[in-house]
Amino acid sequence: MEKLLIKLNFKSCSLLSILAIAGCTQQADTLETRTDKRPNIIYILADDLGYGDIGPFGQKKIKTPSLDIMAQQGMRLTEHYAGSTVCAPSRASLVTGKQPGKVQIRGNFGLGSFLDEEEWGQLPLRPGTETIGTLMQKAGYETALIGKWGLGGPESYGIPNKQGFDHFFGYLDQKQAHNHYPTHLWLNEEKFPLNNEFLHTHQALPESADPNNSSSYLPYKRNDYAQQRLADDALRYIEENKNKPFFLFLSFAAPHAALQAPDEELQPYSHFKETPNVGGEQQYIPVQKPNATRAGMISHMDRSIGKVLAKLKTLNLDKDTLVIFTSDNGPSWEGGADLNFFDSNGPYRGYKRDLYEGGIKMPTIAWWPGKIKANSNSAHLSAFWDIMPTLAQLAQVETPVDTDGISFLPTLLSSGEQKSHQHLYWEFHNNNGDHAQAIRLDDDKGHWKAVRLYNKEHRSNPPIELYNLSVDAAEQVNIANAHPDVVSKMKQLMAESRTQSDIDAWNFDYWPKD
Repeated sequence: MEKLLIKLNFKSCSLLSILAIAGCTQQADTLETRTDKRPNIIYILADDLGYGDIGPFGQKKIKTPSLDIMAQQGMRLTEHYAGSTVCAPSRASLVTGKQPGKVQIRGNFGLGSFLDEEEWGQLPLRPGTETIGTLMQKAGYETALIGKWGLGGPESYGIPNKQGFDHFFGYLDQKQAHNHYPTHLWLNEEKFPLNNEFLHTHQALPESADPNNSSSYLPYKRNDYAQQRLADDALRYIEENKNKPFFLFLSFAAPHAALQAPDEELQPYSHFKETPNVGGEQQYIPVQKPNATRAGMISHMDRSIGKVLAKLKTLNLDKDTLVIFTSDNGPSWEGGADLNFFDSNGPYRGYKRDLYEGGIKMPTIAWWPGKIKANSNSAHLSAFWDIMPTLAQLAQVETPVDTDGISFLPTLLSSGEQKSHQHLYWEFHNNNGDHAQAIRLDDDKGHWKAVRLYNKEHRSNPPIELYNLSVDAAEQVNIANAHPDVVSKMKQLMAESRTQSDIDAWNFDYWPKD
């Protein structure tokens, strides 16, 4: 019966609307009184959204009015970093509170294929892992993950319901999340069918087709937009859990390629200069207007976030709810959009798969009316592994002893002593065997950033690039030769900040056979 009600809710109008029309409910008379005064928490994660892709962080071409208002009413965290520069390790760091050199999952380790019948997901989290979900469950919160997961495929021990989330609706497999019009999502541990025929998202426009003719792209069109389904379920979840503290992890798959959006989302951007993307293995499906489509995906997500904030206000939950918005890694050229046109990485160097600032520094906003100072900014240095201790402090439970994070709740509330990281560490392992390391170290002489690239030319002991972000935020001038003492310190920290991984490909002494 419960599943039937959920499906009714998704199909057209909410269950509450159906009951109201039938005259079967008098909401004001049936509301329970909430006695638990701890705040609700909604953590919203975009996918491949760059630092400069939204209005509060400088975007001029894409309309993001909801996020603009959220920033005006909240705090911009201008020095907040992702857990990695690609999806799975970044999300693993977020979910487990572990820094990139110690987290279980340190790369995109995909199983199966893009076919529905080979949906096997990614390397799963281990059984018994302490996650932000299990933490909040122990604190007595209702917990939900709505959106993209990528830390364990179907029937594995890594699925959200086995990792601390009471409710799950979304994508298990990151490869499935390349398609915003899939044949199905997952409702807990069962497939939830969508009204879409299968579409392989890695294919090219036939040579006989005219890339400038809109009819050439009709074979790649579908109707049931998964990102809308996620937004609708988030609103339903908030409504149904309004009388008890809840933790909602809302993980949109936009604007990650493939570039797909409802036609109406493209209309505000019809004036953009476009070069059609004819598709292919690295460019996903053919898209006639890739710039407008990417902008439309971001606008759709922004509108969905606006509805979430409006729902909280309607239910008088806005002053009882902390909402954090951010992205999992830097922007990607995949899909055909022109990131230079959008200035997607803002003033920073690098994109997705880089450990330069543009690949890991995230556009982050915290909103909590009456608690977070409106229209404020914070340059407190923080990262994804700080989310777990921050949630623990909010939920008034003990922080797990093995987390690498530090709560930044004092920064959000502008109250109390804010502890700081001595340094932040990242590593990245590319599928072609290349590796990278990075350190950010702040001291009284500057904000130092070290980047180290392992490749065929430098397989062992590669040189360390050094930048002073205080005067060179764009990482343009390598000053390693002028500061051998800092370089030596960075090399030491890189060695001390990691443990050996169980996966050979995620260790710096691993190279595939040439």
